[in-house]
Amino acid sequence: MSGAAAATDSADILAVRELGRREYEPLWHEMQDYTEQRGPNTPDEIWFAEHPPVFTLGLNASREHVLAPGDIPVVQTDRGGQVTYHGPGQLMIYPLLDLKRAQLGVRDLVTALEMCIVDLAAAHGIEAIPRKDAPGVYVDGRKLASVGLRVRRYSSYHGMALNVNVDVEPFSRINPCGFRQLEITTLRQLGVGGDREAVRREIQPLLLARLGMSKRKVVDYSDGP
Repeated sequence: MSGAAAATDSADILAVRELGRREYEPLWHEMQDYTEQRGPNTPDEIWFAEHPPVFTLGLNASREHVLAPGDIPVVQTDRGGQVTYHGPGQLMIYPLLDLKRAQLGVRDLVTALEMCIVDLAAAHGIEAIPRKDAPGVYVDGRKLASVGLRVRRYSSYHGMALNVNVDVEPFSRINPCGFRQLEITTLRQLGVGGDREAVRREIQPLLLARLGMSKRKVVDYSDGP
């Protein structure tokens, strides 16, 4: 197969991995490794996961926004954004994409992530909106999903956290995304039933549509990367 043909084939493939519950730091380093090792013919991937309780800090985050972490670990990461919480009942969406090949800018990717949540909410009769001053998706001023990305060599990692039925109490121990007294909501609180896996299956085609990747050949894996 010629190099051009191989590149075309890889551009048509999208691997989707449901990873289940994974420790945050090891999975973050796997994303870094995948990004560092990928070449022009490496297929794009989207990883879905959830994490045990953890607070994560973006590159420019201030530890002053970590108020009382208690027994929940705090991890400094290389993503954008401020401080947030991850825990069981949250759907993590990690797009590992060659943005140049996909003809997507960083803003395009952020918008796609936000708008697939807006689409999901709308399907359940809920009006959700993104905010220009604070990336993420909000319902009546309460944050439903947060976004934090890293792009290296035109390739993205990290991604979005969607609150499905996560315990929101740990958010009170921080200033979420650097905002004092920012209220957090979940799909469950908004009346949307279904567990994390049901939400993943519903959101996957919405995300692919927003990314312009609906025609890609999706290879679905249940095992880890």
